[in-house]
Amino acid sequence: MNWKIFAAGKPALAYAKSGIEEYLKRLKRGVKVELLYLKAGDSKSVSSDLLARSEGTFRIALDERGRDWTTSNLVEKINDWEMDPGIKTISLLIGASDGHTKELRSKSNAVWALSPMTLQHELALVVLLEQIYRAYSIKRGEPYHR
Repeated sequence: MNWKIFAAGKPALAYAKSGIEEYLKRLKRGVKVELLYLKAGDSKSVSSDLLARSEGTFRIALDERGRDWTTSNLVEKINDWEMDPGIKTISLLIGASDGHTKELRSKSNAVWALSPMTLQHELALVVLLEQIYRAYSIKRGEPYHR
């Protein structure tokens, strides 16, 4: 299974760049994750671009209005998605600073809230990558998740 993460705007904060690089490096072992940056803009234009670029994939919008998943839930979902022959690529969508449009949320297969709090985009990307890494560490039986 392939993962594509679409994020509006490139990270500018040093800590975020470092965290993103670290988890992408860790994920290279056994997980194909592609990080793609879109031009930042308003909710309507970014959501439209996200929908176009993620066409034909299993879409997960990251949005504070979504469901909160535990790490165990995420592992279970990944196991289910890997067994589904119709899912080849999962697209994780991080939108504009003013959020996703209602249309994007309705056209997504799932809407996931990383936190009930609104997260700054760069921090959300680091948290997202860490959770994917943690889930695959659990699946491999590694001690990262104690």
